[in-house]
Amino acid sequence: MFKAKVLIKRRPSILDPQGVAVEKGAQHLGISNIKNTRIGKLIEFDVDLTDRTAAEKEVNDYCSKLLSNPIMEDYEFTLSEWIPSGEEVK
Repeated sequence: MFKAKVLIKRRPSILDPQGVAVEKGAQHLGISNIKNTRIGKLIEFDVDLTDRTAAEKEVNDYCSKLLSNPIMEDYEFTLSEWIPSGEEVK
C-alpha cells in the first residue's frame, strides 16, 4: 500500500486571486515583505496497490481526470510505501 501526497498549484501564468487577497490581508496586519503569494492544495490519500508503477498510474489518472484542472493547474505527487496500523505485511 502507498500513501500519496499531491500538491496542486495554479500555473504561473494564471492569476491567483486567493493569493492576492491573502497578501493584501498581510499588508493590513503590517506584514509588508511578503510578495507573490500563491495558494495551492495539498491532498493526501491511500493507494491500495502493491506495485509502484501501477500506483503511479492510478494517482496520475486521479489527478489529471478529477483533482486538477489541466487548463489552469499543475500537479506533482509523492508516493510512500506504508503499512496501515493493525495490518500484517503479506
